[in-house]
This record gives sequence, C-alpha cells and structure tokens, in this order.
Amino acid sequence: MTVQEALSASGIDAREARLLLAEAAGFSQASVLAHPERELPSDVKKRFLQFTLRRGNGEPVAYIVGHKEFYGLSLTVNPAVLIPRPETELLVDLALQLEFSSIADLGTGSGAIALAIKRQRPKAHVVATDSSAAALAVAQRNAVKHGLEVEFRHGRWLEPLAGERFDLIVANPPYVAANDRHLAHLHFEPMDALIGGSDGLDEIREIARAAPGHLVTGGRLLLEHGMGQERAVRELLDLAGLEEIENWPDLARIPRVTGGKVK
Repeated sequence: MTVQEALSASGIDAREARLLLAEAAGFSQASVLAHPERELPSDVKKRFLQFTLRRGNGEPVAYIVGHKEFYGLSLTVNPAVLIPRPETELLVDLALQLEFSSIADLGTGSGAIALAIKRQRPKAHVVATDSSAAALAVAQRNAVKHGLEVEFRHGRWLEPLAGERFDLIVANPPYVAANDRHLAHLHFEPMDALIGGSDGLDEIREIARAAPGHLVTGGRLLLEHGMGQERAVRELLDLAGLEEIENWPDLARIPRVTGGKVK
C-alpha cells in the first residue's frame, strides 16, 4: 500500500489523515505530501489503521498522537488532562503584558499556561496547582521535557497556596454548563476539567471569592470563561472587591478572559 492509497482509504478528514500517517511513519507531513507513491511498511500500515479507527470513533487527534502544540511548546497530553486550546493562548498573552515576579496558575492540567509563561518569564516564580495527581504527573513531565522550573502542588484551586500572596493569579477553570449539548462531543476529555456546575460558573465563583486573599496589593486575577459568561464573571469579580475589571476577546471576537485588580 502506498501513501496515497492509505490516505484515500482512511475515511477521515484529509488533513488529520496526513498528520496521523506522518506520526505513524515517523516522517514529516511535508514528506507525506511530497511522496504519495512511497510504499508503506506493514508496521506503519498497521499503526496508521489503528490511528484512523480511533479517530473514526471520535477520539481527539491530540490523544492519539500524545502531544499538542501550545504557545510554541509541544506538550504531552493524555486523557488525564484537557487538550490545550488555541483560545487559551489569549490568557498567556494578557499575563505577559503585565509586570510580575510571582504567579499562580490554578488547575494547570498539562501545565500549558504555567509553562508557556515560565518560558517567556524565566525569572518569575511560577506555582501551578491541580486537584488531579494524574494531571500533575503530565504537567511535571512537560516541565522536565522543556527544562522549565515550575513548582507544582497538589490540591484544589487555591488550597495549596495557604498563607501566600502573588502578583498575578491566572486560571482556565471548568466553565461548561452541565447540560451543555457540546459535552457529547467532548466525552474523551476529563469531565471535571470541563463542567462548572449547572450554569458553568461554580468554579469561577469559588476562585473569585478566594483569589483576593492570595494577591498582593495591586495584584491581578485573570480568568478564562465561556461565550456569554463575561457579564456574570464581571459581576463575580466586582462582588469579590476587585477593581479595573475588563473583558478581552479572543481572535473570534468572543469575550474570553475577564480580569480585575486588588485594591
């Protein structure tokens, strides 16, 4: 079987098929395109077939290949962690516009946000928390992979930060409502990293209440949230006593991050 024959028979999206074949064969996607006549070894054909069957069953490509690009970092991912999304890069962009020497990333998952920030601000003290030991193991693996020193702590949101204050706190918490129809397409990913209660705001409420007690004077909180939640999140930050509250849109012009400052 040739490269072209394998791609044609895959039954999945052409771009994804090229990516999975390159992964199965150990060569670049450019090589896949450049040499459609190349004969595939039997082990590559077998591996590619397994990949396409998994993709045909709805499993995300990132879990199949075991990695995902985020802010220039290739991150190991598995079903213990949420797959990093491009829109979350906005949270990193906004953080990097601020001056800080200490930052906490809550619910770090694969470590995407914490590691991206540490790479750009190597002198900053970066602490990342997660209630999932399995997720922290993935994050620690990614930190070692990229030679980045982040302090990982096991625990729920701000609980591992007792008695500490930071210049900046960031989080991409679960914000999908429990009855959201989109969850049906996300069942391979950890539900506790997606669902934020009946209205999607339970975890954001908890973080907003506790975060001011862990911020220095003038410190800031930045939270990613879902479409249509920006007004509710503004109100929660205002209720928590934060000032200079703003919303920022992602590239699709959807308000994606809301933040505020401690008096």
